[in-house]
Amino acid sequence: MKIAVTYANGTVFQHFGHTETFQVYEVNGGTVCSVHLLSANGSGHGALAGLLAANQVDVLICGGIGGGARTALTEAGIQVYGGVSGDAEAAVTALLKGQLQFDPDARCSHHDHEHGNGECSCGKHSCHS
Repeated sequence: MKIAVTYANGTVFQHFGHTETFQVYEVNGGTVCSVHLLSANGSGHGALAGLLAANQVDVLICGGIGGGARTALTEAGIQVYGGVSGDAEAAVTALLKGQLQFDPDARCSHHDHEHGNGECSCGKHSCHS
């Protein structure tokens, strides 16, 4: 099994569509066998689902995530654990123990309104549940 975590400075990055790096954990028999970084290569939102699928990722741990990205990941067969924050390695350990605290409805609420130029400066959203 491969688990990808949106990653920045050792923690779970809080906006899936803007993540620059995933920490990928390869797991066998409930034990982490290897860990490596996977660059998003400038991909954003929907393209990230394809990147993860191409790298045989089975599970994604992330903070906030938009509905379209969640749908693309689900269609790619990737199980999503959103609304997670804190240390990336601790999140993976908790998942493997069946103790990960996550929000099945976590999403980036700013996807509910328009951003004229693709950026949001309205201050009316949060990438947390």
